[in-house]
Amino acid sequence: MISVVVPCYNEQEALPAFYEEYKKMTSQIPSETFELLLVNDGSKDNTLEVMMDLAARDSEVKYISFSRNFGKEGAIFAGLENSSGDYVVMMDADLQDPPSMLPEMYRAVTEEGYDSVATRRVTRKGEPPIRSFFARRFYSIINRISDTEIVDGARDYRLMNRKFVDALLSLGEYNRFSKGLFGWVGFKTKWLEYENVERVAGETKWSFWKLFAYAIEGIVAFSTAPLQVSALLGVIMSFIAFVAIIFIVVRKLVCGDPVAGWASLASIIVFVGGIQMFFIGVLGEYLAKAYLEIKDRPKYIIDKKNF
Repeated sequence: MISVVVPCYNEQEALPAFYEEYKKMTSQIPSETFELLLVNDGSKDNTLEVMMDLAARDSEVKYISFSRNFGKEGAIFAGLENSSGDYVVMMDADLQDPPSMLPEMYRAVTEEGYDSVATRRVTRKGEPPIRSFFARRFYSIINRISDTEIVDGARDYRLMNRKFVDALLSLGEYNRFSKGLFGWVGFKTKWLEYENVERVAGETKWSFWKLFAYAIEGIVAFSTAPLQVSALLGVIMSFIAFVAIIFIVVRKLVCGDPVAGWASLASIIVFVGGIQMFFIGVLGEYLAKAYLEIKDRPKYIIDKKNF
């Protein structure tokens, strides 16, 4: 069996079109049975009603509905945890993850010996230029400071065997960054590239600030470099201050010059204070993540499901 897991948040317009494409795709792999597992992540529109209607018409369709919005990472984990297939596919409902690629992905896992087949976009056509710029900078930075490879343009669209899925489920952290977790567990992965596809309906749920916060989540989850940078900068600033003190004392003893430059001194104090506050904030991010992990709250709460 192949389980197709689809996280949904306000996708009432996209779901019917997705379902039609899903049925076309499944007919191309007649050797396997399918289950379509739709995860409603606290949608505020009629997404749940659309899911229930599809489930009433098709026994392959299963749905899970959360008690509130827990975020896409919670929806991904719920889908993986409740899937029962020998293979599991993660994909979005907006058809930006082309279902037509699934037969090729299936062949790679069943015939070529791969544990997973992942996808990446080679273009960002249709995205605002500033968003594309910062996305590329994020991938560049995180691959420099992290030991886990995170491929530029990687999507959550991925076909995995059960061994791969079980490895992901064994990672029980509350703060999840799936793009990094996919790479961290290892195994043999094949990458397929495709041109960017625009949404079939509806609007993106990812604003610039949500993407920025998600990027911070990834950096904190897979690198301690910000903490190391703050410590190094502290050493450098202390050394500069020590040299400056020696210079001032020697100048006073040798030349007798009075200490001057109160404006520049005030600027330096404000500058150093700003750096200190910034890195206190960096430290706070790590402490906040540890705090959330220690509370050990569930990653999601189910309100309704049909299985």
